[in-house]
This record gives sequence, C-alpha cells and structure tokens, in this order.
Amino acid sequence: MSYSTADSLRRVTLDDVRGAQKMLSGVARVTAMEGSRHLSQLVGAPVHFKCENLQRTGSFKLRGAYVRIAGLLAEERAAGVVAASAGNHAQGVALASRVLGVRSTVFMPKGAPLPKISATREYGAEVRLHGQVVDETLVAAQEYAAGTGAVFIHPFDHPDVIAGQGTVGLEILEQCPEVRTIVVGIGGGGLAAGIAVAVKALRPDVRIVGVQAAGAAAYPPSLAAGRPVSIKTPATMADGIKVGRPGDVPFALIGELVDEVRTVTEDELSTALLLCLERAKLVVEPAGASPVAALLSDPGAFEGPVVAVLSGGNVDPVLMQRVLRHGMAAQGRYQAVRLRLTDRPGALATLLGVLSVVDANVLDVSHVRTDPRLGLTEAEVELHLETKGPVHCTEVGRALRDAGYIVID
Repeated sequence: MSYSTADSLRRVTLDDVRGAQKMLSGVARVTAMEGSRHLSQLVGAPVHFKCENLQRTGSFKLRGAYVRIAGLLAEERAAGVVAASAGNHAQGVALASRVLGVRSTVFMPKGAPLPKISATREYGAEVRLHGQVVDETLVAAQEYAAGTGAVFIHPFDHPDVIAGQGTVGLEILEQCPEVRTIVVGIGGGGLAAGIAVAVKALRPDVRIVGVQAAGAAAYPPSLAAGRPVSIKTPATMADGIKVGRPGDVPFALIGELVDEVRTVTEDELSTALLLCLERAKLVVEPAGASPVAALLSDPGAFEGPVVAVLSGGNVDPVLMQRVLRHGMAAQGRYQAVRLRLTDRPGALATLLGVLSVVDANVLDVSHVRTDPRLGLTEAEVELHLETKGPVHCTEVGRALRDAGYIVID
C-alpha cells in the first residue's frame, strides 16, 4: 500500500482500511469501548468512549504511521523516514519505525512538552528540536527529507495514513454495532476522514460529527469555501488538533462524508477533560476530550447510541494541572474573595473559622496591611477557595456578609 507523489490524492476506500486492519494486527491494540453513565443521562441515550488514549504510544497516531511506513518500498525504507510533530505523531512514527526496523528522525518544536520529547527518543527516533511552532518544524523536516532522501511521513495528508486511522471506525462498528452517531475531534482531518470512509461504506445511516477547537477551526471556513483555507495563528490548548490548514486528502473525504463539524471553547474543553478524569477515571488530553466537550455543550443534538472517540491521552502534567484548574473554575468550583477586616490578633483565624463552617477549602491567602486605601486598623485579605459549585459560592458570600465582613466585588 505505497503511493507516489503523483497519486497521493488517490481516494481512500473501504478495502484500503480493511487492508490496513490486517497490517496492524498484532501491532496496534484493539482499544476498549467504555460506557459513560453521566453522559448517557445527559444525552438521553447510551454514550460510549472509544479509548484511543489507551493505544500504544497514547494515541491513534500509531495506526496511520505504521501503515504508511510498512507500505514503503525496500529502497525507501533504507533511506529512513522523517516526521514533524509536537508529540503524538512523533511517538507513532518512532515506534512504528522501531517495529519495522527503519531509521527515523523526528523534528519537534523547541517548546514541545518534555515528556513527549523523552518518549519519542525512548521509542528510538533521533529527535531534533527546531522552531517555535509546528509549521516551522514541518518546513525543517521537509527540507531534511529533500536533502537526505528520507521519506517524509505526513501526520494526516496521505492515503496510507488515513487508511490506518480508519481502522478505528471498523473497531467501533464491531464493538458497538448499534451506534447511531460517532463524534471525533478534527485537526488536519486524518482520523475523521478515515473513520468516515470505513463507517459510511458499511453503515451510511450513522451520523459522523467532527469537532474542532474554536480557536483553531480551519474546517468550517474551508468547507464554506469548498477548498482548504488557512487560518492565521491558531490558538488552543488542544495541541493535538491545533492545525491551521486542512489536509488536501482528508478535506475531500470530510467534505463528502462527515455530516457536521462543530466547534468547542477552551472552557468546554477544560470541563470535558475534568469529566473524563473524575467520572470515567481516564486521562485524556484536551484534543482527545473535544468530542466530550461537544456532547456536554449540546447534549440534545446527538442521536444515540453515541460513540465519542477519545483520540489521545498524552498530556503534559504541567498543562494537566492548569487545565484542571481552568475546568474547575469554569464549573464554579474555584472562588476568589477579597474583603476587609479589623487588623487585630486572631482576626484571620476568626475569618477562616467562618469559611470552615460553610465547608469552603482555602487554597491561598494574601494578607495586606500597608495600603493607602486602608484605614489605620484595617487589613485586606484575598482568599482563593475551592468550592462545590456556583450554589456553594453564593452560600460562602452570604456567610461572610452575615458575619459582618465587607466583601469587595
């Protein structure tokens, strides 16, 4: 299954996906399908998670990378492969190359998360850090390919890659034959296009909904224009779908086979990631949580049974911490309170006692005594609290006012 540059726009078919599935036997895992009681209640129909976050290397990317590299001619393999990625595709190419005995070089942005850099090296690739964003890294990788003869492995814009990703769709139909809607994140479009090829060929009645981060949504304007359109400076925490231009190959397939493309906000992504962790006990990166964000934002829009594809779980711990805090704040579970009190011994302890009674957890305290705005016997305190939600926040504010404190809005 090897394509030249001349026929790289060749249409991907169900036979291609089935061939990829045979090729991936014993290499990629058939990942679990887990039910979500919480989302099922919201949607009013069964909702299942297709857990590609539990795939080898932590994402679906191994599937397409392996099929692409396995399809190379002997002389192409001998020249080695090169890729550009911020993380998931890098790891997929690295592991696929190691399994197939092919030398791999991966260009990654200088700001790529250290765990992803380390994992890519551990899978056997030579990692070169170049540029600040993936677009700069992509140029460097293509220049390397031109100068060395190494084969460039595109993360989404190639029929072999799309066929490999399409095996996720075959597994969904096998594991949940009653599925009515599949929700999947879209960056360049390889995963959504592959799933659409497989599913629509076998079950044209199944609705396929793509999801993009609102700050990196290149597909809506591209579909409206009828051709891939670039957007300037895509911005989102979901680096797995942070792509400024759709791929030519997946764009054609998505335009024909995907029923709808929705967008979700950063707050919705944070809330979805938090739900996956708290309710499903699944570590999912923001891009992987995008289908869950879409379900949470408009649960009545999806006919069930629904399968949400959790495309990856490679999240930097530092980002995870920030996202979880953001998600809790979006749910009203963080509260910042600024108030004035009399500056005397025990005053702060008394204040904390009031908060203890209403079961608010104090995360941080800032105590200011010297400020021109304050009276001689006054102090200003800023408190960061962990609460149980918006209703609890209201209760905290009421308790403070009832205790005689001046809360500053």
